[in-house]
Amino acid sequence: MTLISRLMGFVRDMVIAISFGATGMTDAFFVAFRIPNLLRRMFAEGAFAQAFVPVFTEYRNRRSPAELRDLADHVSGALLLVLSLITLFGILAAPLLIWLFAPGFGDTPDQQALATWMLRITFPYALFISLTALAGGILNSFERFAVPAFTPVFLNLCMIAAALWLAPRMAEPVTALAWGVFAAGVVQLAFQLPALYRIGLMPRPRLRWAHAGVKRITRLMLPALFGSSVAQLNMLLNTIIASFLVTGSISWLYFSDRFVELPLALFGIALSTVILPKLSKEHATATPDAFSATLDWGLRLGLLIALPATLGLMLLAGPIIATLLQYQSFTAFETRMVAIALAVYAMGLPGFVLVKVLAPGFFSRQDTTTPVRIGLVAMAANMLFYAVIAVPWILFHGPAPHAALAFCTAAASFVNAGLLWRRLRHDKVYRPRPGWVTLAWRVSTALIAMGLLLTWLTPPLAAWEHWSMLHRGLVLAGLIGGAACAYLLSLWLVGLRPRDVLRSTA
Repeated sequence: MTLISRLMGFVRDMVIAISFGATGMTDAFFVAFRIPNLLRRMFAEGAFAQAFVPVFTEYRNRRSPAELRDLADHVSGALLLVLSLITLFGILAAPLLIWLFAPGFGDTPDQQALATWMLRITFPYALFISLTALAGGILNSFERFAVPAFTPVFLNLCMIAAALWLAPRMAEPVTALAWGVFAAGVVQLAFQLPALYRIGLMPRPRLRWAHAGVKRITRLMLPALFGSSVAQLNMLLNTIIASFLVTGSISWLYFSDRFVELPLALFGIALSTVILPKLSKEHATATPDAFSATLDWGLRLGLLIALPATLGLMLLAGPIIATLLQYQSFTAFETRMVAIALAVYAMGLPGFVLVKVLAPGFFSRQDTTTPVRIGLVAMAANMLFYAVIAVPWILFHGPAPHAALAFCTAAASFVNAGLLWRRLRHDKVYRPRPGWVTLAWRVSTALIAMGLLLTWLTPPLAAWEHWSMLHRGLVLAGLIGGAACAYLLSLWLVGLRPRDVLRSTA
């Protein structure tokens, strides 16, 4: 389901790029979309999910069904009130938020005004999608993963419809995308309600702050708001700095980030979603060996996918962008700029995936303070990277300055992952199972074989510009398929078997 959702996300980004290109107007939309989307990732998918699922799982295992329904009712009531107030503030304070998150727009008043108007349209999305996250957390706790994983498809469908059908009817076509985001929030929430009804947990919002479960979730959420969202805050810093760079920089960073998001969501976020309730159950039932084995399995599977995905994105960045985006309004120059950023962003993919797998090791034990402290260190490291690498690169007019921002974000992800791993080892929560050295040389051998194949077979980027969409697609599919076969066959030849990957318990 996650794969379907992300592939539809590719189609959405293709439609946006082809229809609008990478201009000041698209920069304005991506800023207006990034702010509620940041709240979604910090609040809905991040802090709320990581605080709610462990508590809800504990209630399911140790309390009565009536108490479980009561918890869902009171959490939904508190969430609805808080998010309604935040949404009202966001709509009223839209000019201030645009000034804060895209200060470079101040030099172009029309762009600033457009971004402000679109933010007022998109901000309610944070309300709807956070309620959707509540529904998804309940379903995930019952191991009903398909509906929540498929739900984002409707965001993509709404935005595609807005770009193709609504935009030609608007005085300012790009504002149609903002209305598409608004509609998607409503549709995604409505899609999950029947699934809640079928398991008998349709929330009836009630408000009582003194409710024990609500107080526990709130206490866990407050530090997790930051700890779960370091990567997103780093991306936001990129947007702020990119608003001062050449027009199109924000769009280039957005499109490159979207291509890194596919393997991250498909394996990193999907793994995190699946193992969080599993780890929560293993912690609640006091089975530390199984807890450690689940973490170990998640790390192995995450790296087995993240490493070849990283190498493939780096070597095929240009062909991927040329095949999927370079048509009509999207130029060859924009392809090169996005490809550079994509190749650099991809370097951080293993770090991003490791964070998604390691963080549940804390949240499942209802420890949200440790990831916050580690997140602060990672943020400080990112700022240091900005000062040492990005700022001098920009000031001395280095090529593709937006890519320097991408590099800093990628480097910070490894700082975050490394510190999380070290703390889990220090606390003896995670004990690596035997076989990591063997796995390392097997994966390294397979990556070398895959890299040599791609380097030998990939045509130069200039050739792709003259091919039709079908020709580009066939060649790219052949390269990706060949690389995947080379990687998997090499793993098989050096002795790795599916049972070594799929076995998740000791």
